[in-house]
Order: sequence, then C-alpha cells, then structure tokens
Amino acid sequence: MVVVDAAEFGAEGFDPKRWINAALDARHPSEPLDRFLADAEERLRAAADDAGAALERDSADALRRVPLACRDALRLRDDALALRSHLASVLQSLSQAEGSSAESITALARIDTVKQRMEAAYTTLQDAAGLAQLSQSVEDVFSSGDLPKAAETLATMRHCLSAVGEVAEFANVRKQLEVLEERLDEMVQPRLLDALSNRKIDAVQDLRGILTRIGRFKSLEVQYTKIHIKPLKKLWEDFDLKQRASRAEVEKRGGEITSVSFSSWLPSFYDETLLYLEQEWKWCLTAFPEEYRSLVPKVLVETMNELNSSFVSRVNVATGDAVPETRSVAKGVLDVISGDLPKSIKLQNKHLAALIELHNMTGTFARNIQHLFSESDLGVVLSTLKAIYSPYETFKMRYGQMERAVLSAAMAGIDIRGAISRGLGAQGIELSETVRRMEESIPQMIVLLEAAVERCISLTGGSEADELVLALDDVMLQYISNLQETLKSLRMVCGLDNTTHTDALKKDAGLEKKEAPRLVDVSEEEEWSIVQGALQVLTVADCLTSRTSVFEASLRATLARIGTNFSLSGFGSSMDKLSAGTADDNSGAPLGGRAALDIATIRLTNLPDKSKKLLTVLEQSKDPRFHALPVTSQRVAAFSDKVNELVYDVLISKVRQRLSEIARLPIWSSVEEQGGLPLPSFSAYPQAYVTSVGEYLLTLPQQLEPLAEGISGSEAGNDEAQFFATEWIFKVAEGATALFMEQLRGIHYITDRGAQQLAADIEYLNNVLSALSMPIPPFLSTFHACISTPRDQVRDLIKSDGGTQLDLPTAHLVSKIRRISLE
Repeated sequence: MVVVDAAEFGAEGFDPKRWINAALDARHPSEPLDRFLADAEERLRAAADDAGAALERDSADALRRVPLACRDALRLRDDALALRSHLASVLQSLSQAEGSSAESITALARIDTVKQRMEAAYTTLQDAAGLAQLSQSVEDVFSSGDLPKAAETLATMRHCLSAVGEVAEFANVRKQLEVLEERLDEMVQPRLLDALSNRKIDAVQDLRGILTRIGRFKSLEVQYTKIHIKPLKKLWEDFDLKQRASRAEVEKRGGEITSVSFSSWLPSFYDETLLYLEQEWKWCLTAFPEEYRSLVPKVLVETMNELNSSFVSRVNVATGDAVPETRSVAKGVLDVISGDLPKSIKLQNKHLAALIELHNMTGTFARNIQHLFSESDLGVVLSTLKAIYSPYETFKMRYGQMERAVLSAAMAGIDIRGAISRGLGAQGIELSETVRRMEESIPQMIVLLEAAVERCISLTGGSEADELVLALDDVMLQYISNLQETLKSLRMVCGLDNTTHTDALKKDAGLEKKEAPRLVDVSEEEEWSIVQGALQVLTVADCLTSRTSVFEASLRATLARIGTNFSLSGFGSSMDKLSAGTADDNSGAPLGGRAALDIATIRLTNLPDKSKKLLTVLEQSKDPRFHALPVTSQRVAAFSDKVNELVYDVLISKVRQRLSEIARLPIWSSVEEQGGLPLPSFSAYPQAYVTSVGEYLLTLPQQLEPLAEGISGSEAGNDEAQFFATEWIFKVAEGATALFMEQLRGIHYITDRGAQQLAADIEYLNNVLSALSMPIPPFLSTFHACISTPRDQVRDLIKSDGGTQLDLPTAHLVSKIRRISLE
C-alpha cells in the first residue's frame, strides 16, 4: 500500500524517479506489480484532487477579506489625521501658557529682588546703627579688661564696616578700629609671652582665639618664633664659650692650644636642636592643633637665617683646620680661592673632604628633620630643608673654582718631568725613566678625576655637574699640555734637533725639504736604547687614549644617572612650570615626595637659570654622540699624533743620518784604473751605508715585538699586535725608501764603475724590502734596471719596454745621469 505524504512533494529538490523507486522497494514481494502501480496511481490522483480543492477554498476566502481590509485602512488614516490636529491644538495651548507664565515669573523675580534689596538695606542700617553704638561703647569694654569680649566687639565692628562699605561718615571709625586692634594686640602680648614661657596651654589657646578673632595670628607666630629662637641661638653660641674657655685654660696653665674643633662639636649641636624641636612639636600638637605643622618649622627656618653668616664663617675655618698651612692662620677654603692668602698655600683635597664631612653631618640632620616634620606640607618641608643647607650655598656657588684649584694642585704633585737633559751618555736610561713616569701619571690623573666626580655628587648632589664637566675638561687640557711639554723635552733627550714638524705622510713621501733630525753621536747600544725608549712612548699614547675614553664613558653614564634622578623626582616638570610662570614661590606641589630629600632638587628650585643650564647638559648626555670632555678628546688625539711624530723621527733618524750624503759620494764619479796587467773583474758589494740601513730595518721587528705584545695585552690581541708592528715597519721602511730615492735624484753624474756599485746597493735594499714584504717602488725598480744595464744597451732596453715595465721619467733620469743619449 502506497502512503502519499504531501510534505515530501513540497521539499526542495524532489525527484519523482527516486520517489517511485523508493515506493517500489517498499512493495511486499507477494503483491503483484500491476496492482501495486494501479493503487499508487489512484492514491496520487486522490491526493492531487484534495490539494486542488483546498487551494480553491483558500482563494475564495482571501477574495472575500480584501474589501474589509481596505475599509480598516481608511478608518486608520482618518484617525491619524484627527490625532495630528488634536496635538497641534495642544501645542498651541502650551505655547500660549508658556508666554503668560514667563511674564508672571519675571514679575515675581522683580518683586523678589526688591525684597532682597530692602532686606539688605535693613541689615546695613542695623549694622550702621550697631557700628555707631559699638564705637561709643568699645572704650568701656577695653576698660573692663575683658579681652575676649573686646576681641568680639572689634570683630563685630569690622564686620559692620565691611557691610557699610566706604561711607564717609564711618571713615574715622575705620581708623579707630585699626588703633583698637593694635591696642588689643599690645595688651595680649605680655600675657602671651608669660603663657608661652610657662607652657600654659589653656591660656595660650585663649589668647590664640583672641588674636585669631581680630586677624592678628601673625603676631602670635612672631612671638612664638622669637621666644624659641633664643634657646637655639644659645646652643650655637656654646661653641664660642667652649673656645674661649679652652684658650683661658691654656693661658692659665700654659702649653699647646687644643681647642674644640667645629667638626666634632657640630653633631652635638644638631642632636640638641633636634631634641628641642621634638619637644616643641609634641607641645604644639596640643597647644596649636591647627598650626603646629607650620609653627615649629618656622622656628628652625628663622634660626638658620639668623645663624647663616656665622655658620658660613665657622664652616670656612673648619675646612682650613684640615691642613696645617691654613690652620695656622685660621683661614679656610673661601680665603684660599679668593686670593687673600700667599700663593704658596694651595687648596687641597683635604679642604674639600672636610667640607663634605660637615655637609654630610648636615644631611643627616636634614633627614631627621624631614622625618620629624613629615606631617607638614611639602612646601613647608622644602623651605625648612633649604634653610638647613643654606650655609653651604656660598661654597656650592664656587664649586667649579674650588674643584679646578684642587685638581690643579694635585696635578702639580705628579712628576712627569723625569727627563731633563743632563748631558750625553745616559739618554736611553733617562728616556725610559721619563716614559715610565708619564705612563704612571695617567692612572693617577684618572683617579683624581674620578675623585672629583664623587666630590661633586657628595657635596652638590649633581647640581654642579655642568661646572664639574668644565673643570674636568680644563684640568685635562692642562695635564695634556704638560705631557706635550714633556714630549718636547724628549726630543732633546732623543738627540733630535729642533725642526719644524709636518704631517707624517709628507715625511714618508719625502716631500718635505728641511733640516733632518738626527741622533747625536752615541754608541750602538745607546742608540738602540733610545729607540726602545722612544717606542715605549707609544704605550703612553695608547694608555692615555684608552683610559680617557673609559673615563669619559663613565662620566657620561654618571650624567645620565643624575638626569634620571631628576626625572624621577619630578624636577624637570617643575622647572618647566617655573619657566612658564605658573609656579608659586611657596608651592611645593610640582615636586614628588622623594624630591624632599634630594639636595640637588632642594637647591635648584630657587635657581631657574642654573637649572636650565644643567638640564640642557643632562639632556645632551643622553645622545650617544655626546662628548662629556670635548676639548680633552681633541687634545688626546693631537697628543697621539705628536707621539707618533716623535717615534717616527727617532726610528727614521738613523736612516737619515746614513743616507744624508749619498748623492755626493765620490765613488759615483770614479773611473776604473787601467793597470799594465789584465786583472779579473769582481762583482761589487753593497756599501756600508746601505748595509747599515738594511740591518737596522731588519732588526726593527725584534724591537717592536715586545712593545706590540704589551699594547695588545692579551692573547686575543695577537692579530692587533702583529698589525701594529707591521704598520710601523712599513712606515719606517717607506720613509727610508723615500729618503734613498731622494738621494738618487740628487746624483748629477755616474760612471760605469759607479753604476755597478749603485746597482749593488739598490739590489741589496730591494732584497731587504722584499724580506719585509714591502713592495718595490716603480722608481727604485726602474732605476735599478737602468743602472745595472750596460751602457750600450740602455737605449735598446728603454725602447723595447715602451713603458710597460719601466717608469719612463725615471729611465730618462738615469740616462741623463749616465750621460746616455736616447735620440
């Protein structure tokens, strides 16, 4: 039996063949096929008829509903139009109501204004009446001695005066009020003095209320500060009392004066001051619960302001006590740098060390004060710390001058002039001693510079970094100048004449015609000793370059670290605000809490010009191309050039001496003597001058090897050492070749015998150059080829070569010297 499902026929992708095959597969095997197909056809036709009938019914229903839907749509449109008309009328009504309401509200506002003015006028009249009454009865209040009531009366009078304004009738009352307030203040002061002196908290608070009521709290602040400065000043004057007592004891008993030093006394002064302020802080916490955060710090600020000049004087003398020369005259750092003392008295490291020690004591006290006043506003804390450090500002402002003086004095103690010409015979030993002192002075100088950096940070916190850089550059310039002066003296020790030095490349090329430097007549052993000593000067240049470079990198890192510290403290941003004119002098808001302990930040907040200059240097230090010591870098390079020039002159001096008169040797123009008997001919041997030069050049590698190993410093630098030695061997060999060629150009005439001898000399020198792996210059190879060729074959040699192997100008020169015509 076939089941017809209408959903299957409505499915997308329906396949009739597949449906028929599926129905046949579901047929029972016992059912005949014809019967099954007829039954299926009948069922499909019935299903189709049912579907058609249903479609017809639904279409009829839809047609019947269309007119009803049209009527509903028309009704909805009419309703919408009616609603729109109603809303328009409502809006019109609201607009009319708003206009009338606004007019009503405006009228009410006018009435309210009138009412307020009438009330104000009434109040003013009351105040005026009260002011007149008070001005008449105030004297009775003062006569009664009731200070709180008097304060209240004066406060009421001021309030009434502010109400009536600048009315002419009350001008005399205003003057009267000022006189009365001053009178009340004077009446309060004795009681306030007694209450503060005897620690009467209740009385102090009552009097505070009176002064606050009349706006005279400032007088309480002044009185409190005046009372509590005295004990602190007494603590400070205790040092002078001990000094006088010590002197009196010495005069009484005799003997050596052993006064109390300021550096040993200062910590006790700070301890007692801190204890006194702690006690005041606790008392004011109860007596002045609202003002104690600023009242106690003001006592310390005013105390330090009054003690400033005395403090500076004592610190100055205390720095002088560190050195016997200044202690004997009771003078200090400021006196030395101002030039008031003899020039023999120099500023020393001990002076600054004593100053830094005192500054560190003050720094410890400042940190304790910062902890004690931690509840105060940051601006109050900063002003207090500035006052504590203020005595050292005089020294910090002259830091650059002090540092230059200390470094110059320390540098003067470094002896690098060990080589002063004392005659002949010991130049080599003297030269080695001088070079040793020069080399040892470099690390000593770097240690001095590093100590200066530490002093700058310890004393100024880096706020004088710009002055430090200038001082270091100036002192290094002075030191390098000393090295250069010593280098000049070494030329005399090495036996070199005073000549005008030019570029080494010009020397090597033989382009300079000048008086040649020469070694004085010394022994062979002494000569090599001088050469070895001169080579050691290269280690001085290498050490100076490397140590200076490392120190400059360290200094640049220090500057960057100082700049980072300023950035973390918010100092840079606060300076931007100050430069823009948006910062208040008393405002500490731009600075972070950490800045309160930074001595550089504390100091620079009041020095905008100095700050901008410093921040510029610190910002430049972040650039990798920045030279912390620009002049020093240039002078170190110039010194290295001078060292290379000296070493070259020493190494080439022997060659110059041997080759100085080659062009005028008589052998070049000698003629072979004709004897009566035939004699066998022998080959010419190199002359002594050229063999001496050759042996010297071949010996140079042995002299350079230990120096190169010393400069390389490690096995990893073997290649560098080899390159160093080869570079100098080539430089000297090229110079020797250039000198020899210059002498060959100076020969005016040469005979065949002379040509044979010169060919042997040139061949020997060529062999030496080849042994040193030096290329043979075309001039020398051509000269040798033309001078060694028989006279009658020179013309054919030049013509057959045609300039392929020979240097034609050189060939023509040889032909001219040999008097050979090429035409």
